Amino acid sequence: MTRRSFLLAGSGFVAAAALRPRTADAATSAPRPIKKAVKYGMVQAGTTVREKFLLLRQLGFDGVELDSPSNLDPTEVLEARDESGLAIHGVVDSVHWSKPLSDPDPAVRAAGRAGLETALTDASRYGASTVLLVPAVVRKDVSYRDAYTRSQAEIRRVLPQAESTGVQIAFENVWNQFLLSPLEAARYVDEFESSSVGWYFDVGNIVNYGWPEHWIDTLGPRIAKLDIKEFSRTRRDRDGLWEGFKVELLEGDCDWPAVMAALDRNGFRGWATAEIPGGDATRLEDIAARMDRIIVS
Repeated sequence: MTRRSFLLAGSGFVAAAALRPRTADAATSAPRPIKKAVKYGMVQAGTTVREKFLLLRQLGFDGVELDSPSNLDPTEVLEARDESGLAIHGVVDSVHWSKPLSDPDPAVRAAGRAGLETALTDASRYGASTVLLVPAVVRKDVSYRDAYTRSQAEIRRVLPQAESTGVQIAFENVWNQFLLSPLEAARYVDEFESSSVGWYFDVGNIVNYGWPEHWIDTLGPRIAKLDIKEFSRTRRDRDGLWEGFKVELLEGDCDWPAVMAALDRNGFRGWATAEIPGGDATRLEDIAARMDRIIVS
């Protein structure tokens, strides 16, 4: 069954599917099937991939997310994964900002597409299920319409690789002046008519201009994974926009119980990855504890 036939059966409209809430079958009293991870760059303890992976496993993390393309040795990465038992659940496309798929220059778009293809190859090699992608960036010289059409065209050229490897391309909501409402984000995904694209929902990024639980209820089963960070509107208003991120998990304006309830309603099963300043073992242990408190909110 295609994504379109699944989401639109009986309605015929993308908007109707986007607005329809999903309800989880599992009781909310049961342990949430959410696994916790960090971005590899957050680990500032240990000197080798092996040491970093073993530390994360010791601290109770289930997985890690790597950048690609990167300078990591794939053989070393695989050995560390197998010895530690730490899952490499995802890969982050590391060129989507510098070589966006919405750029006016076809050569830049081609380089961005090549980076996505490399990320998909690495994800498949590592056993990861997603590649996180910022699909487009709207700028003075890149209109919203052009960002939309160019990025979709480039992603469609890579879809056969995603479908053949079983790795999903997951779009992240970031401050890129693009896909600024959950209805539009849902439509963007649905127009590919492929289960090989989805959404990588960043909870903290929404708090500046909306409520994450509203987005979750609209995006529903399109959400593949979560990025976990915090945001303070009070600190934003007092100190400046980007200062809003400079609060610890559970100490900002993310309504985590409401977020978790929305995830329950929509049957979310999957990974939550911290995307915040990391550090040594003590710092990472604190992050793990805060994530545990969020997951049981």
